[in-house]
Amino acid sequence: MYRFQNDYNEIAHPAVMQAITDTIGQRYDGYGMDKLCQKAAELIKQRINQPDADLHFFNGGTITNLTAISHFLRPYQAVISVSTGHIATHETGAIESTGHKIIPVVSADGKLSPELLMPIMAEHNDEHWVKPKLVYITNSTEIGTVYRKAELIALREYCDKHNLWLYLDGARLASGLMSTQSDLTIEDIATLTDAFYIGGTKIGAMSAETLVITHPDLKTDFRFNLKQKGGLQAKGWLLGAQFYALFQDDLYFKLGQHINDMAGQLVDFFVKQGFEFLAPPESNQIFVILPSSLADKLTKQFVFHRVLLENPQLSCLRLCTSWSTTQEDIDGFKEIFLELVLKAE
Repeated sequence: MYRFQNDYNEIAHPAVMQAITDTIGQRYDGYGMDKLCQKAAELIKQRINQPDADLHFFNGGTITNLTAISHFLRPYQAVISVSTGHIATHETGAIESTGHKIIPVVSADGKLSPELLMPIMAEHNDEHWVKPKLVYITNSTEIGTVYRKAELIALREYCDKHNLWLYLDGARLASGLMSTQSDLTIEDIATLTDAFYIGGTKIGAMSAETLVITHPDLKTDFRFNLKQKGGLQAKGWLLGAQFYALFQDDLYFKLGQHINDMAGQLVDFFVKQGFEFLAPPESNQIFVILPSSLADKLTKQFVFHRVLLENPQLSCLRLCTSWSTTQEDIDGFKEIFLELVLKAE
């Protein structure tokens, strides 16, 4: 049974596993102060063209967001996020647990824009409200869409005008950047945001993310908060090793291209069969809308994430391709899908 439910259901890419096993028999300094973390950080800083950036390695996305956002904000300040944003839906109130309100915004395409921010800023106009301070975005988004450069520039300009931080959650950054619909580069991301994180867990790492802080005002004393929030890993070299492998020979971006290529084949297949999508399929997450009877049969042979729809006769299945998805996996799915469709006729 092939699992399409997410992009982190295998242990790690072979190059990452090799980098980890290469540390066997070696002794390192702890807490991210080792030579592997230093080498990985330098490699990333060169790639993003930010020699003065501060980099911190984490072992998961929620702890990255929790530590970063709680450090960036004063106690009375709040985050603006789309209602489908990961911090608003899948982090168990982690941000709120630090005392910071998330102001949700409904967005049809899962993205924020100045037009969506304007009413929030207009409403929160005095000390009786929380003070919006950080704009949280994801790329690719939770519904599989991706930002264009012009959209990110517009957000940057709006944030500058209104004294807001711009923070990008890059859990699926490799897929977002390598999308056929994207004109952004990782250098653009580093230039246009105040901080962002490079997701590794969903693109071949065992469990690793890299937070990049570019704005000088956000760097001070970050490691104190990192320790207090439980994000400072004693054996930090295991995180550094993973990113050193991912940023060798552009493996990170090659894997992003691969998962999008696999997803693109599924998109073309569904379009040919006449099915529609919950959101434009622009990355490795595909939200296809199917008759519930067909979806029920498919879930007996594959594992998906299922999104509830108002119409019980229809079901939305999320198919997620990963670094380990093969051509045989895609062809096998299409063959079984067509068999089920024929039986239903």
